[in-house]
Amino acid sequence: MRFNRKISVCITGAFLSLLIILANASCKTAKKIQASIDKKDTTSVHIANPYEDDSLLVIKNAMKNIRVKEIAFKTFSAKIKVEYEDAKGKQPNITAYVRILKDSLIWISGYATVFNIEAFRVLITKDSVFVLDKINKEVKLRSMDYLQEVTEIPFDLNTLQDLFVGNPVFLEDSVVSYKETESKILLATFGQYFKHLLTLNKSDRLMTHSKLDDVNMSRNRTADITYGEYEVNNGLPFSTYREITVSEKNKLDIQLNFKQYEFNKELSISFNIPANYKRR
Repeated sequence: MRFNRKISVCITGAFLSLLIILANASCKTAKKIQASIDKKDTTSVHIANPYEDDSLLVIKNAMKNIRVKEIAFKTFSAKIKVEYEDAKGKQPNITAYVRILKDSLIWISGYATVFNIEAFRVLITKDSVFVLDKINKEVKLRSMDYLQEVTEIPFDLNTLQDLFVGNPVFLEDSVVSYKETESKILLATFGQYFKHLLTLNKSDRLMTHSKLDDVNMSRNRTADITYGEYEVNNGLPFSTYREITVSEKNKLDIQLNFKQYEFNKELSISFNIPANYKRR
């Protein structure tokens, strides 16, 4: 069965867009964040000077709970069903196999689900990105700086690996607003690159939403990541289902279903570049 070029381009583009979107966990303007925190039916804490405010203990405890639930690992592997839809409509589903050696590399193999053919491989190291287009027999060799320039996101290996394992990203300790409702806790932080609005379940302190907004207010990029269907793995909760919506000029929707996942198992990783592949 021949896998045509058009479908392969869609699939490769879809998953590379996924990498961009995963790190692009963005969201409301500062005005909207502040408005959401000002509702009268909630307990709200505004921190003018967090080093002097008596409510600092409340904030410290909330941040401590978040950090305690971060997943520490040496290796990670997963099988992920990826559904993707953009302005052109629903794109072909991808089955992605991901392997991570913490602080060293991320390896991804993407299969066209309907054909069960490996369409591409991606290898990400601390300073490089390699993409094998196995359908068109091409290879792209790029630096991490190039990826950052293309996506306009401060990508690094640590950020990407945290995205895959479900740890919070671009979450600063500089909390500028805090809110409690009957069922949720909301924390707003301000960092070098993003304003971050993080929503937690009040009962178990698990992340349910992560929103970021570019510090650069001229950008119109918005996004929302929803975390759900948690399972406990080695004593720590892992989100097996995530929805990602990003909009700037166009709207992108992604669903990630983690069908299999393991931590701290011995991994075999292969990334060979065939001699007959064209370099781009």
